[in-house]
Amino acid sequence: MSSQHKPTPESMRHHWLAFTSNRRFHQSPKLVSKADGLFYHTPDGHKLYDSLSGLWCAPLGHGNAQITEAITAQLSELDYAPAFNVSHPKAFELSEKLASLAPGDLDHVLYCSSGSEAADTALKLARAYWRAKGRPEKTKFIGRAKGYHGVNFGGISVGGIGPNRKSYGQTLDAYHLPHTWLAENAFSRGLPAEGDHLADALNHILEVQDASNIAAVIVEPMAGSGGVIVPSAGYLKRLRALCDKHEILLIFDEVITGFGRMGELFGADFFGVQPDILTCAKALTNGVVPMGAVIANHEIYQSMMAQPGDEYSIEFMHGYTYSAHPLGCAAALASLEQIAQPAMLENVKSLSQVFENAIHDLRGLPLVEDIRNIGLAGAVQIQADAAHPLKRASDISALCWEKGVYVRFGGNNLSFAPPFISQPQDIHEIFARVAEAISEYAIQQGLN
Repeated sequence: MSSQHKPTPESMRHHWLAFTSNRRFHQSPKLVSKADGLFYHTPDGHKLYDSLSGLWCAPLGHGNAQITEAITAQLSELDYAPAFNVSHPKAFELSEKLASLAPGDLDHVLYCSSGSEAADTALKLARAYWRAKGRPEKTKFIGRAKGYHGVNFGGISVGGIGPNRKSYGQTLDAYHLPHTWLAENAFSRGLPAEGDHLADALNHILEVQDASNIAAVIVEPMAGSGGVIVPSAGYLKRLRALCDKHEILLIFDEVITGFGRMGELFGADFFGVQPDILTCAKALTNGVVPMGAVIANHEIYQSMMAQPGDEYSIEFMHGYTYSAHPLGCAAALASLEQIAQPAMLENVKSLSQVFENAIHDLRGLPLVEDIRNIGLAGAVQIQADAAHPLKRASDISALCWEKGVYVRFGGNNLSFAPPFISQPQDIHEIFARVAEAISEYAIQQGLN
């Protein structure tokens, strides 16, 4: 079937779409067949702003020439290398690059194909580390309500989005901190004023579970998929101090916040807090090649390497067929070469002010009950219909599509994360169209 031809009802039933109401999609398929710069194009010629950088993963926009050239050159030289007992030069080049960019002594990199795999890798590594240290009882994990750590079994266990968990029954032994959204912080611009104390909930969990049983706490620096839920300035510092006090590893899931989204290379840099393990994916390759990575500190690496065994023993019994895939490494090196430039990060900081003002201009529109933002990321929270909680955000997203803006909705939130290459006028145009969609929908439903 040509990419320019719409699928038929017969062909649609063969593709089971991810995180999608397939029944609704079949009624009104949303297809893109081309992308360039800030825009997607549909098979029938409709042009849409990409207001979420794909799925948070294309900060350099679409069709980046440097990445295309790097992948093309790599493909002609080495298309695939075995990931076990063999490697290739670019895997080491990329690892050295990531070690130089990651905060502190996060120097040792494990590769995978996605953020979901990165989360599960990090959880396995945390357990393996404590066994290597002679403390095999430290097996439990603590996540956070509204947190998202992918869709593998470890990720949904520590994740805190109920619908992602309810269909699967028993998962890993995990407990959850409260989320950091507080009603008194509604319509905060950037970091909210209140919330440092929410980290102290860790103490309440430990009163029952005891720190001797806990392997790690895993959180996103800001909860992206949960609706851009931003912590207060001191929250992560307090969480870091508590983890240190109780000898618990701290894992940052930076699949969304990694590589410039907050105006710093990592959320860890933005908040001035170093985790023991950091996961990343998405912007690592600008979304062009599926790839994820887990970056561990020196203590964890050395402890794993120092385990008893002869020279043939595998220190960490883990890996994937596509770990450090040559095309992924080539794409990542080309992506990071651009994202890590000081001028690019300064541009993100400058655009973030434009973005903050533009998204908060939606305050006062009907159905808008909160707006949150940090860096080049933000969410507009829509008053939910109690009978159909997903309806309003879904319908508004569909109206935005008609007006030429691809807008991701999740729950009752509309989420935004435009590419770093956007211009101020692009940001204003996106939110002008979103404002039209919200206002028109409210009138249609008699809710204005």
